[in-house]
Amino acid sequence: MDKQVDVIVIGAGIAGSACAVQLAGRGHDTVLLDRKAFPRHKTCGEFMSPETLEMLAYVGVDPFAFQVEPSVMDSAKIIMANGGEIDSPLPGKAWGISRYELDMMLHQKAVEAGTSIVTKAVVLDIVQLDDNSYRVSVRQGKDVVHYHAKSVIGAYGIPRPKFVQGVEMDSPHNSEVYVGVKSHYTGIKTEPRVELYFCEGGYVGISPIEGGEKANVAGLFPLTTVQRIGKSVSDILQAASQDNEKLSARLSAGSPVEGTQVSIAPVKLSSVPEPWSIFPHIGDALMVIPPLCGDGMSIALRSSMICSAVTDRYLRSEIAYEEWQSEYTLEANHHFGKLLKRAKRIHKLAFAKTNRLYPGAAKLFPSLASYLVKATRLSEMGIHR
Repeated sequence: MDKQVDVIVIGAGIAGSACAVQLAGRGHDTVLLDRKAFPRHKTCGEFMSPETLEMLAYVGVDPFAFQVEPSVMDSAKIIMANGGEIDSPLPGKAWGISRYELDMMLHQKAVEAGTSIVTKAVVLDIVQLDDNSYRVSVRQGKDVVHYHAKSVIGAYGIPRPKFVQGVEMDSPHNSEVYVGVKSHYTGIKTEPRVELYFCEGGYVGISPIEGGEKANVAGLFPLTTVQRIGKSVSDILQAASQDNEKLSARLSAGSPVEGTQVSIAPVKLSSVPEPWSIFPHIGDALMVIPPLCGDGMSIALRSSMICSAVTDRYLRSEIAYEEWQSEYTLEANHHFGKLLKRAKRIHKLAFAKTNRLYPGAAKLFPSLASYLVKATRLSEMGIHR
């Protein structure tokens, strides 16, 4: 079966769905593919920074219109393994909202814009043709569909698939391999803040999500640490909490919500942004930022905005393929290159042997905590729909 479309977006998470909303909304025949079904729980901090809210409004997603009430956060607390704490206000209001709800909202907006969403779709092969268009072979149930598209956008997150022919997919990454885990909890009394707890080789974030009745508990740990603990998400979180008494107290006050436990591996933090292979990358396919920076959702939405704007011009034949590639690559590196460097530096500092001294330093230099929060954030764009 053959189908002709304008654009194929591979990956129906935040970045892919937001990109599909924008391209379909501009009149392009857009297909959004994902290998799994939605809605589903995903490994995510579920923390939406102030910068994220601006971009969410740009793509037309208003949670309140969907009868979803996000929790609100205005500060951050970092708790070291030795009990030391660092408090800092956030540069504006942040939201807590589960990926289960957010993905559903984005998908509805994408469908309203005219997107065709195909889940349980496995991409078998992508071939770039002589005219720079693409042939994308996809298994959908028992059938194989061959899409012919003028453009393809990779939003497939992590781990990266290996279906791109002729492209070296093992690009530079840090050597450390991590495992990400997540579970919702009830019974954990939350304040309007995000909490970050450090433990052996990793960290756990706790933040309220919609309605404030549940908390999202998400962690990142070295694979070597997890291999000594076990495969259960609950076991991993409980074992990690033994290295931080305050985290242990927080988790013991609550109960995991059945069906919300998910994990992802291997997770490798990016060394540099990777905007392009034979097509553009957005979201985690573009780069994986240390989760402690809490701005993954913002990067997903910002990259979708940049990519959809340039791709729209390409689809309208206003720019050639080479310009599509060069303009997006330049924009992506401009927006995210320095941010990634700062995030990596802070990630490294967070696990330095001297980290026990940081709470004292923050008290001596109150502006230090605020700097650390701002250093890992994208700037607001002042955009309007």
